[in-house]
Amino acid sequence: MSLSTEICAPLAVLGHDVEVPLASGAKVGYAALDYAASSPALQRVWDDVAAYAPYYGSVHRGAGYLSQLSTDLFEQSRRTVAEFLDLREGDQVVFTRATTDSLNLLARAVPAGTRVFAFETEHHASLLPWAHAGLDVTYLRAPRSRAAAVAALDAALTGAPEGPKLLCVTGASNVTGELWPVAELAATAHRHGARVVLDAAQLAPHHRVSVRDLDVDWIAFSGHKIYAPFGAGVLAGRADWLDAAEPYLAGGGATRTVARETDGSVAVRWHTGPARHEAGSPNVIGAYAIASACRALTEAGWDALEAREQQLVARLKAGLAEVPQVKVLNLFGADSARVGVLSFVVQGWNSSHFSAALSAEYGIGVRDGLFCAHPLVRALLNDDAPAVDSTCGAPDPSLPGERSLNAIRVSFGAGTPDEHIDRFLAAVRELVTDGAAWNYRNEGGRCVPTGQIDRGRREG
Repeated sequence: MSLSTEICAPLAVLGHDVEVPLASGAKVGYAALDYAASSPALQRVWDDVAAYAPYYGSVHRGAGYLSQLSTDLFEQSRRTVAEFLDLREGDQVVFTRATTDSLNLLARAVPAGTRVFAFETEHHASLLPWAHAGLDVTYLRAPRSRAAAVAALDAALTGAPEGPKLLCVTGASNVTGELWPVAELAATAHRHGARVVLDAAQLAPHHRVSVRDLDVDWIAFSGHKIYAPFGAGVLAGRADWLDAAEPYLAGGGATRTVARETDGSVAVRWHTGPARHEAGSPNVIGAYAIASACRALTEAGWDALEAREQQLVARLKAGLAEVPQVKVLNLFGADSARVGVLSFVVQGWNSSHFSAALSAEYGIGVRDGLFCAHPLVRALLNDDAPAVDSTCGAPDPSLPGERSLNAIRVSFGAGTPDEHIDRFLAAVRELVTDGAAWNYRNEGGRCVPTGQIDRGRREG
């Protein structure tokens, strides 16, 4: 099996030349195939941040040159993100910590009495904030087709009581990679007077996203999914609910005036616009990094990026289809359109064990578990999960009376060389055919190699 580190990818990313140790003691170029959790930062983004770093200064209200420069950079980053998302006139961009933070912010900004609708297939970041904020939530069952999703929403909204309503929906599943019918769902929601927030954490890194074309009211995504470093995210969209809500955080920057009253209390007038929900010193570097990534993706050309990714998706699906023991997880069907995210199980293997072997014996990084989308993975696995007795690895806890369930996820993007997909497929075939070359044991929930199996198969 080739362990070549030759790079052939549309965009250069940090870490493409990192070597990692194998259980055998040899080293190999790391194949990062866990983009759905966090994509590597683009080299260009890192270079842009490094070029700005000497000019780091306080933001807003500072009279010095570096403060003014940093303020201009921060606000220009906001405009760049607005252009990237094709926002409408009057929409605003609020910088947050990540998608989870963005959706929790919106959950605390919706009008009192709002009923939220969400499919059980959502990532926990878009499934959980609403009830946590005290809102009434209608959870819709996992649909088995795009048409079924639209029909289920239509039926739920038809029977919904009067009052403000909000649909939260993902653009692309973080488990299966499948694309959701966002425009059709938005049209259905608006016909019933409901608004829509789009979780684009898995969509924005892979597809051009136009808020105008999709006709969603808000959109949320994370910098660390879109080739920027950790620590920043975006909530963008309509201003009215955000401006009418109490600030997400109370503190400097969100206030217009603060004054003592005669009775000893403090009277506060809050800003409107993005500043209302950006209290404290903002993450200027995080915002600038997101803007840099947005520019890099746009300039690389979405048509070329999407076409190349679909070639890799087709290669991955075809390669896994040649291994009968592998079952790919799909919600809408095997031929449903998807981004570079795919999950599967392997007959006879605990997924944690299989993923550990990919890492320890091949230098391939994937993810195993329930992917912070427990209801969806359980819905996909309950009937088809392989029955495996294994003490290796610690899959996410099962419900009482339920088998332990977990799956393997492989995900990639614009920084992935073709060779990484080929190496992954070769490793899957070899593991399924010959088994692992090493014994493994559970150490603190991790599956770690303990000793080589003498099968005369390979040296590691």
